[in-house]
Formats: sequence, structure tokens, C-alpha cells
Amino acid sequence: MANPRKKDIYLKDVVPALKEKFQYSSVMQVPKLTKIVLNKGIGAAVADKKLVDQGVEELSLITGQRAVATKSKIAVSNFKLREDMPIGAKVTLRGEKMYEFLDRLTTVALPRVRDFKGISDKGFDGRGNYTLGVTEQIIFPEISIEKVTKITGMDITFVTSAATDEEALALLKALGMPFVNKNNPE
Repeated sequence: MANPRKKDIYLKDVVPALKEKFQYSSVMQVPKLTKIVLNKGIGAAVADKKLVDQGVEELSLITGQRAVATKSKIAVSNFKLREDMPIGAKVTLRGEKMYEFLDRLTTVALPRVRDFKGISDKGFDGRGNYTLGVTEQIIFPEISIEKVTKITGMDITFVTSAATDEEALALLKALGMPFVNKNNPE
């Protein structure tokens, strides 16, 4: 089976470009994408347990990999939240599925966002990881609008082996992430 398109782009174009830009002595120093984590917090799940199952099902449809329910670590009486209650869903993608998801995200899903001008470069954590917030799950073509009962968002975290945010930004830009161009705001 052939490599996913984004993996081929990484190997053929991104590695040599980043090696030259950051003056790495070896190709093994070039940062790479290690995993993508999709996380969906479902606050209303305290009252309705079916919402967590729906969230797990939606994330599984979007990624093609089984998602798991996340449980609360602590109890918060003001929110009627007890320890070990299911309150969200998450899925971690690695390898081929990670590159396939990245390809679908950049070419299909993000362009479907209303009034899309690019994604912010403010989501870096200082250690080379980037988190992107998506406000509607219906931007993904796998989700049928007729079956959606409630529009919810999710966080998508890109974990890289980059040491700095600058290296991670260069890596994600080279992989086709549509960051806002500050020099040319339209």
C-alpha cells in the first residue's frame, strides 16, 4: 500500500526544506509530527449520558478510528459532577491515519468553515505543540447534518518533535496548515 499523500510530502519536500532552513546536521534532527489528538469536552453530559456516546461516535466517524469516552478526575459539586463520570471523548491518531486525517483536515474540512481566512498561530504551547479549536463538527464531510442534534466543537492538538514553536510552525506550514498571513491580511 502506498504512503498517504501528506507523508510523501513530508519525506520528499518538508525534510530537505527544514534541514536547510534550520541548518540541521542530520535528517534525524528535522522535527516530525508524532501524533494528532482530537478531544471533545461535553459539558451537558452531566445531565444526558447519551451525549457522550454521540460524541464518541462522531469522533470515530471523523477519524476512522475508535474514540474513547473521557472521565472526570475530580468531583465538582457546583457542576453536579462526580468523579469518574463520562464527560467527553477523545481519539489519538498516529502513523498512516494521522497523515490521512491531516490531509482531510487541510483540504476538505477547514475550507468548509464559514468566512475562513486561515488559522491563528497563537495556539503553540512553547514546546512545539499546536492546538486548534474547531467550533462546529459539521465541517467534516463524514458527519451527516440530519443526524446532528447539537452543534459542538472540539480541540485538535498536533504533537511534534520540534524543540521550539518556530520549528513547529515551519513544520505545520510546510505540511499545508493554512495559517493566517500577517503580512497580507485581507
